[in-house]
Amino acid sequence: TAKTKEELVEKMVEELQQIPGVNYNMTQPIAMRVDELVSGVKSDLAIKLFGDDLNVLKKKADAIANVVREINGAEDVSVEQIAGQTYLNIYIDRAAIARYGLNVADVQSVIEIAIGGKVASEIFEGNKRFAVVVRYPETKRNDIAPIERSLVHLPNGGAIPLSQIARVVAEEGPVQVSREFGQRRIAVECNVRGRDIGSFVGEAQRRIAEEVQLPSGYYLTWGGQFENQQSATRRLMVVLPLSIFIIFALLYTTFGNFRHSLLILANLPFALSGGIFALLMRGLHISVSASIGFIALFGVAVLNGVVLVTYMNQLRAQGISVHLSVVRGASERLRPVLMTALVAMLGFIPMALSHGTGAEVQRPLATVVIGGLVTSTLLTLFILPVVYQWMETRRKE
Repeated sequence: TAKTKEELVEKMVEELQQIPGVNYNMTQPIAMRVDELVSGVKSDLAIKLFGDDLNVLKKKADAIANVVREINGAEDVSVEQIAGQTYLNIYIDRAAIARYGLNVADVQSVIEIAIGGKVASEIFEGNKRFAVVVRYPETKRNDIAPIERSLVHLPNGGAIPLSQIARVVAEEGPVQVSREFGQRRIAVECNVRGRDIGSFVGEAQRRIAEEVQLPSGYYLTWGGQFENQQSATRRLMVVLPLSIFIIFALLYTTFGNFRHSLLILANLPFALSGGIFALLMRGLHISVSASIGFIALFGVAVLNGVVLVTYMNQLRAQGISVHLSVVRGASERLRPVLMTALVAMLGFIPMALSHGTGAEVQRPLATVVIGGLVTSTLLTLFILPVVYQWMETRRKE
């Protein structure tokens, strides 16, 4: 038993490591299905190697897996199983069958009947029809010797055993041949624990480039959750600046000047730094959910600035001096600013401390909001009034 998912995984891995030759992957049903549907693998990260020769693919994939195992954070490293299947191959000696007046189709017909079977007749039971298939029993089909003794009839009426005109051997071949984008590929899969996928992939790319030499025509791609994260990051690179621009446009519409709009936007760097510091303190990594948390944080941080600056502008509109407006505004709007920040922080505490289903998404988001609100609230109460007075005093001068 274990109290958290991480503890349960560690205990299961300890037990599984005692069994030699076992490949395992720790995941969850829904997460596994989503990963498999999106990227074709069942783990956090998949290194896909493309090429033509299956033997070369297997050799290079094993070398890549050895490199990945040495990187901090790599767990459940495994190479896609493509070899190990036993095949029964029959190689026909064309020169030999030519001496006996046979052709390839004659020999293949005997092999087809002996191993695969052929319909010899039909049985009727009322309106039902059943085919009668003739072939060797299973014990003889699974043994090379009876197949070699199979008789092949000659055109002149005689018969010879199959072993005189063909070579029957059991050989190891591929279990499967995976293809993607029309090319053969093999995947090296692993899960990442204890660090973010971005930094892990960066180190893995550097190590693999230095230690594994790929032949001409062979190349790597990176899939799994990393692929999804890269796609989400590209979208966030558009969404985040767009969100800040919309916030600025709304602020300018509210105050009618750039000074106060930029003054409130100064909250954002402080909120950003607080969110990042909170992630570092808890040992969490910047992820897609954390980035969404920053967007929510920016909205609350700006709201506190709007509350304070709007009230100070109202006091100044009543003819009160800049200094007195700043002092009264900061003191009289202390409670609303603190209440706004505390309500948001207290609401996110259960998410920040959660360990249940979805906690890996909730914790970074809540941690960013709580940490960012601490720093942005301090800025709003102590630094923003000072800067406001400095800006308004210089404007008068």
